[in-house]
Amino acid sequence: MGYLKKLKYVVFNALAFVPDTLMLKFQFGVKLHRKLNLKDPKRFSDKLQWYKIYCHDPKMLQCTDKYIVRSFVEERGCGQYLNTLFQVCDSADKIDFDSLPDRFVIKTTDGGNGDNIVICSDKSKLNLSTTVRRVNSWRNKHYERLSREWAYNGAKQSKVIVEKYIEDPQSADGSIDDYKFLCYDGKFRFLWIDKNRYSNHKRGFWNEKLEFLKDVSSDHPTFEEPPTLPSNIAEMIAVAEKLSAGFPFARVDLYNISGKIIFGEITFYPWSGYVRFTPDSFDFELGKYFKLPEIQK
Repeated sequence: MGYLKKLKYVVFNALAFVPDTLMLKFQFGVKLHRKLNLKDPKRFSDKLQWYKIYCHDPKMLQCTDKYIVRSFVEERGCGQYLNTLFQVCDSADKIDFDSLPDRFVIKTTDGGNGDNIVICSDKSKLNLSTTVRRVNSWRNKHYERLSREWAYNGAKQSKVIVEKYIEDPQSADGSIDDYKFLCYDGKFRFLWIDKNRYSNHKRGFWNEKLEFLKDVSSDHPTFEEPPTLPSNIAEMIAVAEKLSAGFPFARVDLYNISGKIIFGEITFYPWSGYVRFTPDSFDFELGKYFKLPEIQK
């Protein structure tokens, strides 16, 4: 964790007593330079803030823990898509490195935003004591206090998991193409794909007809020419819809390695709702399908 991120964590942890509504209005204004609309939200970004405050479905807690979510995926009949789990430990000093293969991935179960992850491509070059200290420093930080993402309250105690290292032999920079399915009430509506994260990161959007939206972009450049979608994209959509059923909105992330579909994660607050789209109207388009439930008393 860099210095600025540490400082941010300390500050927001100290402000944990501030009500969610006030804190989210403040963050929203700072990041997007406009007023948050919680009374009659139309935009996707506004609705995600409403979602944080008012939608408290206990199943969401299960989905955001990187270990417990495995049971959820199995319950939904999608266990065959789970990545191989080598170990689960209460802390990093319990990891049995001797029994691990040369390549593996270490995660804390309550991390997010691509943080709190060690990608080991060569165990012989890994400093074990430094890795243990680093991973343990991530545990039990309650990152939900920063962005007030209610669903991340589920991890009462952070665990450490070690999973199989996933690689794509066709990747140009060693990254894995990330397929993110935006689903509303269990219905797939949009897809975005991230490619070449480590060299020339591009992100593109498709609609539910799998038509490439060449004029839509967010915080990364889009593709000049869209990549070919996997031949089993229909199966990927079916998996995403199974896993997102029952939630007003969920993003289901999947990988596809030479036709093998692998589950990534389920998240409910992409970008934490703080992103600008080009054109701005796409924010409304994403929000159009987002039917907010009645406020739970």
